[in-house]
Amino acid sequence: MKNRTRVLQVVIVILIAFFAGYFYGVNKVTLDWNNYKPVLNVASKEPPPGVINVDFNPFWTVWQRLEQDYYDKSKLNQQQMLNGAIEGMVGALGDPFTLYLPPVQNTDFKQGLAGQFTGIGAELTTQNKNIIVMAPLDGSPAEKAGLKAGDVILGVDGKSTAGWTLTDAVNKIRGPKGTVVTLTVLHKGAKTPTDIKITRDVITVKSVVMDVLNAECTGSGCTLVAKGDPCTKSDCVKYAYIRLANQINKDKSIKGVVLDLRNNPGGYLTDAQFIASEFLPVGDVVVKEESPILNTELTVTRQGLLTNPSTKVVVLINGGSASASEIVSGALRDHNRAILVGEQSFGKGTVQEALDLGGEAGLHVTIAKWLTPNGTWVNGKGLTPDVKVSLDPNQPATDTQLEKAVYELVK
Repeated sequence: MKNRTRVLQVVIVILIAFFAGYFYGVNKVTLDWNNYKPVLNVASKEPPPGVINVDFNPFWTVWQRLEQDYYDKSKLNQQQMLNGAIEGMVGALGDPFTLYLPPVQNTDFKQGLAGQFTGIGAELTTQNKNIIVMAPLDGSPAEKAGLKAGDVILGVDGKSTAGWTLTDAVNKIRGPKGTVVTLTVLHKGAKTPTDIKITRDVITVKSVVMDVLNAECTGSGCTLVAKGDPCTKSDCVKYAYIRLANQINKDKSIKGVVLDLRNNPGGYLTDAQFIASEFLPVGDVVVKEESPILNTELTVTRQGLLTNPSTKVVVLINGGSASASEIVSGALRDHNRAILVGEQSFGKGTVQEALDLGGEAGLHVTIAKWLTPNGTWVNGKGLTPDVKVSLDPNQPATDTQLEKAVYELVK
């Protein structure tokens, strides 16, 4: 009898606990669900002024479905997904020079501006959804391997660049010193692509190269004399050779100056103003800047050392001359201070501002277009040289463009 009573007591306790738990649970869940609000930690979620009527439902729907349905959860790196969304937003503008740079790429870019980085030594851009070589740097592994301005990079290490952003290309091409990258390249005018193997190295960018050199000139042209070799003929001509810019001592025997801006992808707008000021008188317009907010002119504000009109100047340009180097070239020609020799320049007629976004990321945004003093906009077409000369592929050791530039000094 006692055993039956104990069993009954246990059953009653279990039933009471069950129904009490059920009642509490149902009411508690119902109470919590009625007051439930999803929590999402989104920093700086307020839109900036001027952003109105933007429906973010598709964005969050896609994000949610990826999180929910994508088969490989290890690929769902939320910060990388956000970076990709920002790159897509910037890319929708169709401007190859407006770029979002995630932390690693932004650091690499700053190292490049500082004059040293590890890679192949080539300035890249995009055109018509292709990865294009804007210019190989002097003495770089890219130049030594045969990469040229205007080359289309179709593949990197066997992977097609179709659909790649500029950031994608830079990420794949750069790498540690001593490692090899294989680029599939379509040279200008070629019908079939070529594979080029390039060994990465530490790239040091020299801002200035200057020499006083000799050439032997006749009525039909000039032949360069190697640096350090004597010039024994009576028709020896001494000239100043400058890559970018430099201040040179005034030497009355110098016939003129060759300013070599070939394969110079440019730099800061103020640098272009400074270099042009070495050749132009104070007050001359160097470049005109036009934007929806402000139209302005940058002028010569200092006294340069090469402003005497009797010192002839020839500027060398080619398809790798872009941006700031085109500003200098255009300014000197528009003011009749120099003639241009070589090949059509690249044609980058816009100005970018580099912004730090925090977290080591950066944004390069096109803020204006620039025009030469005479109002020429070079964007997409470049500067046409006064004297067109191409390098002779059958004589790689002979700089026919520089020879022509020297000849123009002594004509």
